[in-house]
Amino acid sequence: MALFHQSCCLICHDVIMPSISWQAIFSIDKEHHICPVCEGKLEQILGDQCRICSRPFSQVNDQFRNGDVCHDCFRWEEDPKWQGSLEKNHSFFLYNDFLKEVIATFKFRGDYALAKIFSELFKRKIGELSPDLLVPIPLSDERQYERGFNQATALITVAGFSPTSMLSRFHSEKQSKKSRSERIHLPQVFQVLPDVHATGKKAVLIDDIYTTGSTLRHAAKLLKEAGAVSVQSLTLARS
Repeated sequence: MALFHQSCCLICHDVIMPSISWQAIFSIDKEHHICPVCEGKLEQILGDQCRICSRPFSQVNDQFRNGDVCHDCFRWEEDPKWQGSLEKNHSFFLYNDFLKEVIATFKFRGDYALAKIFSELFKRKIGELSPDLLVPIPLSDERQYERGFNQATALITVAGFSPTSMLSRFHSEKQSKKSRSERIHLPQVFQVLPDVHATGKKAVLIDDIYTTGSTLRHAAKLLKEAGAVSVQSLTLARS
């Protein structure tokens, strides 16, 4: 009788050999969807980091740090238009080359099953945050048709929660093709759906990557204007 059920890594497809010495990035008593080798290529965000965006200060030159926030967040908070719109972003991993390829497979090649890899992490963190509303960052209709699914919605549902659709998105050029400056100075790309009720609610926005924070702040600003008392975000990666 087998002691362990063998499964294959959803990234490299090798057979996963359970080991009691695994570091607990992923819960040892849950079904594993990733092998130790691939797990080891994920860089957790640990240590001293920006109070708002989770950017590790180990990657920031001291001249681009303002106390407990990075210079980017400092500039966002200096602007009365954006001040306080996004209370805090939580990210699990650095957006290294390995995770970039994993997310590309997940997002652009339609491999919905990869959401399973991160489901336990999202389940635990969402439980800690205890939001009233879990709001996926929406895709435009055109982008949704291209991909076949919304990766943010997938991360929520595979973790066992129900997403609340509160925003729609105008179609625009892919974010990955824009420069940092172009992303920061984007016009509003979202609109609030009719009959949205956010008054007095704590909302958490879900997306795959935090890059400049522009997308999440545009969404957060609309939720705050719709009555949300606080808006945080939870992303898989921080670039």
